[in-house]
Amino acid sequence: MIDSGREILRVAQHPLSAARAILGGVLSVGTVRARIVEVEAYGGDPSGPWPDPASHSYRGRSPRNAVMFGEAGHLYVYRSYGMHFCANVSYGPDGVAGGVLMRAAEIMQGHDLVASRRPGVRRPADVARGPGNLGSALGISLAHNGFDLFGTDPGLRLELGDAADYRSGPRVGIAVAADWPWRLWLPDSSAVSAYRRSPRAPD
Repeated sequence: MIDSGREILRVAQHPLSAARAILGGVLSVGTVRARIVEVEAYGGDPSGPWPDPASHSYRGRSPRNAVMFGEAGHLYVYRSYGMHFCANVSYGPDGVAGGVLMRAAEIMQGHDLVASRRPGVRRPADVARGPGNLGSALGISLAHNGFDLFGTDPGLRLELGDAADYRSGPRVGIAVAADWPWRLWLPDSSAVSAYRRSPRAPD
């Protein structure tokens, strides 16, 4: 039977529908639980319903981005700047590319383990603030790429949220489609990252 959370992501009518479903949700990785307070939606290639030139899938399917074209509700993990791991959730029908980047989270459980992974970070709001820091705090790596967030593994789960009150704005640090308001965040959270426009984006 298809998990209800997966079904919500599978039938998402727009990238923002998937982003809203994930915003406010709870991601569990091992003993760490975190509330997702900021996300960024990405579409797919030109042949799909949501062409997005800023997406990793825009040039078509490859071994690296195959998860984005697969079943909804799986982790797409990639390395950023050669050192950080960023985590996305696939959505949409099988064969149609789409991903929601989890940009920031509030740690709910596993604070000591997170502190050991993020030494020197004083403010609790900063430990998973930004997609690379989120990946570090939750211990996400390339080994998690393709993991089913609605599967049978209790150590890696996503409980979808219900973010009734959120804000939206342009995505962070991308050079194309930079003004699309596909970044969503919870306005009451201090863990939301700061907006930084890419210097390569057109004025």
